[in-house]
Amino acid sequence: MALMITDECINCDVCEPECPNQAIFLGPEIYEIDPGKCTECVGHFDEPQCVQVCPVACIPVNPQHVETRERLWDKYRQLTQSAQTASHNK
Repeated sequence: MALMITDECINCDVCEPECPNQAIFLGPEIYEIDPGKCTECVGHFDEPQCVQVCPVACIPVNPQHVETRERLWDKYRQLTQSAQTASHNK
């Protein structure tokens, strides 16, 4: 399951640096989460770090991107493999 940021976001900037997959970015009005990069911190932490630091609790599971834990692990492996490949090509 990818997470999402709701319109209750106050743009406090605490979630973005916590994301190990760089899935959080500042959208036109509020922060947003790229569901293709969000693994809910699977592979990095036991719990989603953005949810842990959010002062207004505006980061629920995105119902349009429901994924199993196995799929999150697969996504984590793909993302880390892509990152390693990119760093070797520099």
